Amino acid sequence: MSLAIHSLLRTRPLDQGAVERFLRDHEFPLVEGTSATFVFRGEVDAVFLRHWVFGLGSQQPFHRLPGTDLWYLVIELPRGSRVEYKLEVHRGGHSTWIRDPRNQHLAHDPFGANSVCQGEGYATPEWVHPDHEARPGTLEEVVLPKTPFGDARRLTIYLPARFRVSRRYRLLVVHDGGDYLRFSALKTVLDNLIHRLEVAPLIVALTHPHDRLIEYANDPTHADYIVNTVLPYMEERFPLFPAATARCLMGASFGGVASLSTAWRYPGRFGCLLLQSGSFAFTDIGENRRGPAFDRVVSFVNAFREAPGRPAEKVFVSCGTYESLIYENRSMVPLLQTTGMDIRYEEARDGHNWENWRDRLRIALSWIFPGPLWMVYE
Repeated sequence: MSLAIHSLLRTRPLDQGAVERFLRDHEFPLVEGTSATFVFRGEVDAVFLRHWVFGLGSQQPFHRLPGTDLWYLVIELPRGSRVEYKLEVHRGGHSTWIRDPRNQHLAHDPFGANSVCQGEGYATPEWVHPDHEARPGTLEEVVLPKTPFGDARRLTIYLPARFRVSRRYRLLVVHDGGDYLRFSALKTVLDNLIHRLEVAPLIVALTHPHDRLIEYANDPTHADYIVNTVLPYMEERFPLFPAATARCLMGASFGGVASLSTAWRYPGRFGCLLLQSGSFAFTDIGENRRGPAFDRVVSFVNAFREAPGRPAEKVFVSCGTYESLIYENRSMVPLLQTTGMDIRYEEARDGHNWENWRDRLRIALSWIFPGPLWMVYE
């Protein structure tokens, strides 16, 4: 039990005044070593913690403090953890999911926002915040009118500070580019890491899918678009290094599948891959249990496991230990290593979300495209 809750239970009299003092004297969720205490105050029928930690029951019930309107829950939270959650509140036969009213830490995604519990030892990396000393790069919007999809596609292009047409640059192509910008602070991260000489100056092409669950599931049209439309456009317009090792394809979740499958279909076009929490579902026996959206993914990953080839030279893989995909990502690493590719794998106590992917960008990008700092000291 939480030390703070234990102390409150021993308070006499245990009344609303004691509850008010308890809430005033602490911040919530209250992290004490490897435990976290969540609280909710109100006349309700029940409260549950709804979280995204695979392996822990997704509906954790709160307990009501006798004689008060305070509800509490204590869970184990290993050091370095970061957990996104909501509260499910039941009142009068109705239930509502809400953000924790006592927690100001929020994480945003395409579906809204979640409350965030930061375990002991976790801190938001300082390089994700704007640095007034870092000269900003620029973003440019372009439209590619003719694509294999039969429609026009938008492309956002990041150019580093001090961009010069007389220099050559590495190229990073990012699936779900708009989401990486909005929810993973990608532009700020690039500005800061390039300024600090940790990442080489690079040009980034950020793509925007129309139907990612279809286009990213080993779709030949999508691979054609990346290799035969996006890549030639970038090579014609910008001064890029010609070597494949100076080109990286990046994505998270289904975007990780799209990155790997595109490189697999067109080996040698992208020398580097950055795969974050890839949805690499496969079957050893039986049917796919993740639903019809994964059918084409499973077919691809099963085929890739049978004949991986050598789609790139260097691959960075990351995944959160609280994700349901942790087994699949761990299983991919030794397979990738058998191909002779240079592999780096990172895990974190986090879930399937944009801030997990954000927090891995420094180690990933500085390994794939090291700047002068790492070229000197490593």
